[in-house]
Amino acid sequence: MPNLLDILCKAGVSIWLDDLKRSALTDGTLQRRITTSGLVGVTTNPTIFARAISSGAEYQGAIEELRSQRVEPAEALRILTSQDVRRAADLMLPTFDGTEAYDGFVSIEVDPALAHDGAATIAAARLLNWLVDRPNVLVKIPATRECLPAITACLAEGISVNVTLIFSPDRYREVLDAARAGMRQALDAGRDVRELRSVASFFVSRIDSAVDPLLRDQTDGMSALEGEVGVASALAAYRIYQEQAVTEEWGDIVAAGGLVQRPLWASTGTKDPKYPDTMYVDRLITPHAVNTMPAGTLDAFLDHGAPVPVTAAAFEAADQVLADVRAVGVDLERTWAQLEEDGVAQFAQSWDALTLLVGGQLRAG
Repeated sequence: MPNLLDILCKAGVSIWLDDLKRSALTDGTLQRRITTSGLVGVTTNPTIFARAISSGAEYQGAIEELRSQRVEPAEALRILTSQDVRRAADLMLPTFDGTEAYDGFVSIEVDPALAHDGAATIAAARLLNWLVDRPNVLVKIPATRECLPAITACLAEGISVNVTLIFSPDRYREVLDAARAGMRQALDAGRDVRELRSVASFFVSRIDSAVDPLLRDQTDGMSALEGEVGVASALAAYRIYQEQAVTEEWGDIVAAGGLVQRPLWASTGTKDPKYPDTMYVDRLITPHAVNTMPAGTLDAFLDHGAPVPVTAAAFEAADQVLADVRAVGVDLERTWAQLEEDGVAQFAQSWDALTLLVGGQLRAG
């Protein structure tokens, strides 16, 4: 049986975990994954924290302490989540140091309610960066049009970022341009860019979840294009990365020790059971990329993954898929835009629900 971790590493794919909860920090689960599963990074989002805090008793002691200090719910959430991220970042620090700041990062997201307020997002990113206070933390900023300047501003100030909720290749290009501008400003200001990093999180499976029903509507039944558009969209974005990575604009940044913003494949757990549970890992073996996986997807891949490195033929097939989808009448641009809007709303709803839950726990007793 092939060593699946070895295949990914040799292909230049970094394995990150799309999950974090306090019990994994205290019982050694996260450390074991780092040691045995090739894990070199962690991502979080409001839904992940909502699931962790609402389902476990391990946060009750911390909430009782915050109650005694009469902390408001929003501030309590910042404290609880930053504590978890800080501890995870400490576990990842040897990886960060050992890879010269290539991997070993943990992400924490600004309040999703700020997704259409760039100035407030910058302020929130500054606060989170100060609160967590670790060199290997990425502050997550949504890829809304209003927040593109925030990406540039944060990187210019020396704040490493994870740009999240990207669905379209065109928006990905805008994100890459915003990151390059921020890195350029940081370099021109004399900042050391050797540990200033950014990744761009492209959400894959959600695209298929949205497009597959449209294909069935347009083709009056099952379509051979179902389950193909997510990967095709991601590969279209990756081609943009390949083109930009060799440009003169990035050359000075790389020469100073910076990195071209890396693509990160997110939403890689399959949502439709008719698809292989590892397909968004197997089919996105792309050098210099990150694949952040839910725990179940990571375990499934380590057990029975079937990775196939992306070739020139795969890019050609991806172009054809997108062309064929448009040909049957699916408006991909409209769908990608709706996915961004829905993604922001979903994270905001998770955060609002968690704020209410923590508020109730703070008032109890």
